[in-house]
Amino acid sequence: MRGALAMLGPAFIAAIAYVDPGNFSTNIGAGAEFGYALVWVVVLANLMAMPVQFLSAKIGVVTGKTLPEVCRERHSRPVRWGLWLQAEIVAMSTDLAEFVGAALGLYLLFGIPMVPAALITAVVAFALLGLQARGYRPFERAIAGLLLLIIAGFAYQLLRIGVEPAQAIAGLVPTLPAGSAYLAVGIVGATVMPHVVYLHSALTSRRVAVSTDDDRRKVLRFERWDVVIALGLAGLINLSMLVMAAKLFHASGNTGVSSIEDAHAGLATFAGGTAALVFAVALLASGISSSSVGTFAGQVVMAGFINFRIPLLLRRLITMTPALVVIVLGMNPTDVLNFSQVVLSFGIPFALIPLLLVTRDRSVMGDFANPRWLTAVMTAITTLIIGLNAYLLYDQFLG
Repeated sequence: MRGALAMLGPAFIAAIAYVDPGNFSTNIGAGAEFGYALVWVVVLANLMAMPVQFLSAKIGVVTGKTLPEVCRERHSRPVRWGLWLQAEIVAMSTDLAEFVGAALGLYLLFGIPMVPAALITAVVAFALLGLQARGYRPFERAIAGLLLLIIAGFAYQLLRIGVEPAQAIAGLVPTLPAGSAYLAVGIVGATVMPHVVYLHSALTSRRVAVSTDDDRRKVLRFERWDVVIALGLAGLINLSMLVMAAKLFHASGNTGVSSIEDAHAGLATFAGGTAALVFAVALLASGISSSSVGTFAGQVVMAGFINFRIPLLLRRLITMTPALVVIVLGMNPTDVLNFSQVVLSFGIPFALIPLLLVTRDRSVMGDFANPRWLTAVMTAITTLIIGLNAYLLYDQFLG
């Protein structure tokens, strides 16, 4: 039993990326404007994420290397430097949104101005990262604890506000109300976070010593459950966000709630101060944990693609600089979250295509290479997600 529990953890770190502040904004906006109609989209998005994260974990278990390290071995110097550069930009842009989200959580909780709140966020996130010096388990436990805190927060919201099971179940039937297509595309298109596709392989690459294929198969069975449990919990959080907004805002005619600040104010008005407080705590936990994971991912992509490392404190200082600039300039937090999603869209193909090519390659994966059916499923998922992100980019700049 203890051996089985030791295998659980990597997917919980990856799962944090699926409940970052950007998800708060998207899911609450969907529930407020369209009620339960897009429940099926959230479910589909989270189901598609599971095989993606499992394949990343499989690379680490089978090869003992990270996805960026495998790419470094397969590609020329210009290609791997290009892959590293885009991965760093994506990691920093997602960290930007997560950092701003955590600072916003402190502001909503304590009224701390955004600049001091950002500095506090930096200190707390760095302390969280520092747990890695004591081994992988303390960091994983801290992240899992913050994930459970977010779950508890939204469980309270649902108990406080109430649930309409019949309407939520009806939302599983695929429908697209007028004007909802763009938001549905945004939910699915932003399903996969490139930085945790890279990171997940690192979390499993040296976790346990495996010397035989039987050992690898045993570990992969545990990793499969790790992914299902962790991303299943993340999916429940995302559903809770949408259901809460549908019951509280859409049902009362407040369909214009589109920002985190609006949601917080609406909770205070319609559900009471405690509900608003719990929401802000969940947002803070989401921002701090996802920011720490983003910085960790940056270390992985640099070490993997170009075989270079910098001190974690220096990386934290570098990645927090854009966030501080944004906050000092007084930019709208929701606009920052939306911008980060656009940048993330550029990075999607550079994570998913290498993941697909590596995991189907028998020269790398041996007997663990994807069977044809899994390659077909992953090709469909990859094509769909890249296509949706291309549509979002087209609409953003040319539509």
